[in-house]
Amino acid sequence: MTFMAINPATGEAIATYAETSSGQVARIIERAHQAHLGWRGEPGAERAARLTALGALLRERAHDYGQLMTVEMGKPLAQAVAEAEKCGWVCDYYAENAERFLAPVPAPTDAATSYWVHRPLGVVLGIMPWNFPFWQVVRFAAPAITAGNAILLKHAPCVPGCAEALEALFADAGYPAGLFANLFIDVEATGEVIDHELVRAVSLTGSVRAGRAVASRAGAAIKKCVLELGGSDPSLVLADADLDAAVASCALGRLFNSGQSCVAAKRFVVVDAIRDAFEQKLTARLEAATMGDPMDAGTELGPLARVDLRDALHDQVQRSVAGGARLVMGGSVPDRPGAWYPATLLADVGSGMVAYQEELFGPVASILPVTDEDEAIKVANDTPYGLGASVYTSDVERGEYIASELLDAGNCFVNGIVKSDPRLPFGGTKESGYGRELSPLGILEFTNTKTVWVK
Repeated sequence: MTFMAINPATGEAIATYAETSSGQVARIIERAHQAHLGWRGEPGAERAARLTALGALLRERAHDYGQLMTVEMGKPLAQAVAEAEKCGWVCDYYAENAERFLAPVPAPTDAATSYWVHRPLGVVLGIMPWNFPFWQVVRFAAPAITAGNAILLKHAPCVPGCAEALEALFADAGYPAGLFANLFIDVEATGEVIDHELVRAVSLTGSVRAGRAVASRAGAAIKKCVLELGGSDPSLVLADADLDAAVASCALGRLFNSGQSCVAAKRFVVVDAIRDAFEQKLTARLEAATMGDPMDAGTELGPLARVDLRDALHDQVQRSVAGGARLVMGGSVPDRPGAWYPATLLADVGSGMVAYQEELFGPVASILPVTDEDEAIKVANDTPYGLGASVYTSDVERGEYIASELLDAGNCFVNGIVKSDPRLPFGGTKESGYGRELSPLGILEFTNTKTVWVK
């Protein structure tokens, strides 16, 4: 088996990469384990220094890494460069705070001394997606490796160049040989890696289907996993919302990364009093989105990552319309090479329709009409997903209450799109997964919380 990178803007093959053989995989795992045994004993200051160097390289090479991302998965270049720079931010955050997050916690008991400490687990497998090919990896790997673990990367097959570049990046930052290693392996081999006795935990960002498979395999082996899965995030637009600001924010959430984000705004739950005005303004904004060469600075909407993903999205749109949704704009496949799909708006989306039930991973927005706030909250929560949600209202205190108490999701924002921030925990509930990345919680996920009691 070979892994091939294909430019989604043109459909042209870029490069091929050879599969990592089973013998090579075994040696890589053993080397990672040995690297971990040495690394875990390094002082916190040394681990922080490597992370600082990693962040500096990410910023220094941001344009080069951005071009690589754009060529392999199609996101507009400015967004790709910003992604590399954001990776530098998460490195700085943990470099500055890791020692404090990992410090022993005293707990006075009947012992002379008692406390708990956080110790690394060992080798951790990261199974990562193509949509943010640098950010998803670094946001998981930076805290996990700083806690003392070794990292194996099984990246998405369509971004092999990014996977290779990430392995080189960690080496260039001065990490011990083998501590961060890339594996070009298929699904079957990935399961075997999860089973390996030296692999102690798994982090997956991907589909619900992949999450079920990984959780089942890891559970059978009694190994911890963190799952960040799909999302069909609702944005509640209430009658007192600043309509122009809400439309601008909702459109950004649907267009950013060509709509290919688990945490992107996908279902706009709009109360009847402002629904017509919201639809008109959102239509105008989506029509103004420039679709074109992702290398051009003026391009807002690039191609999707793969043709098969584009075709699956188009099928969802067609089935939604057949089920009663109203196609306001878009919804047709351009007659050109590549994985292109235009900004699309579906209205009058109701229960039972594909756009209501499923995640639409691309630049397709859905307006779900509701009569009032109570119905908006009910409809927002009527989904198997629970990754993110947002509410738009001029009553900020009420919006905060809805976000903190009434919306069933892991990341709830008021008057803004859901986004990840190193300083805040990130993760979902229900079929969107479990465990948390980022923040102090993210570095503790792959540690053994060990109690120490001394008489």
